[in-house]
Amino acid sequence: MRLDKFLSETTDLSRSLAKKALHREEVSVDGQITKNPATQVDDSSDVRWQGESLELTGPRYLMMHKPLGIECTTRPGRYPIVQELIDLPNVDRLHPVGRLDVDTTGLVLLTDDGQWSHRVTSPKKRCAKVYLATLAEPLEGEAGDRAIKAFAKGVQLDGEDKPTQPAELELLSPQQARLTITEGKYHQVRRMFAAIGNHVEALHRESIGPLQLDPDLEPGECRFLRPNEIAAF
Repeated sequence: MRLDKFLSETTDLSRSLAKKALHREEVSVDGQITKNPATQVDDSSDVRWQGESLELTGPRYLMMHKPLGIECTTRPGRYPIVQELIDLPNVDRLHPVGRLDVDTTGLVLLTDDGQWSHRVTSPKKRCAKVYLATLAEPLEGEAGDRAIKAFAKGVQLDGEDKPTQPAELELLSPQQARLTITEGKYHQVRRMFAAIGNHVEALHRESIGPLQLDPDLEPGECRFLRPNEIAAF
């Protein structure tokens, strides 16, 4: 691998800034100051920038407990983005695996492995996602039974050509429900409840596929996935 690329992979430097660091004689390879950006290095090379040892890392996989007011995107906008909550090198290379609305909390996965991300989000995989919804209006008795049957059959969302895929609705209390869906349409959970005349006051994602949100994670915290969690997809 070229030295300038190695620097951009292991630091926050872009390729152009890496070349400037080389020109300023800030980089050494195996103990020798090196200015040539085309110098070839590998895993056995001792590369240092300003005296700090650098090494390549493999793909990264994280879970986060997303708090309110944070966006799942790679482009900063009106709200802070999830990457701003993570203290890791090259954090801009991480992307959310699917998204949560800014006013939804709970489990978000992030990675810099595009193929793994696709396996999780591909519609063909029908990866189940579980949400805990707090409702504005009570949903119980016959109305609750109708909602369960409607969601199991699929509901027609405003602006969509086809009804939703079958979803499992569990009523936990008159104004709290757990919903399992296998799609990822825009604002889908909120729109599904709106389709039956209700409104979601608060929404929290509990799980994606076999992964449950780690109960030890406070809002805004994240951790690396364990090998078995990565392999689960």
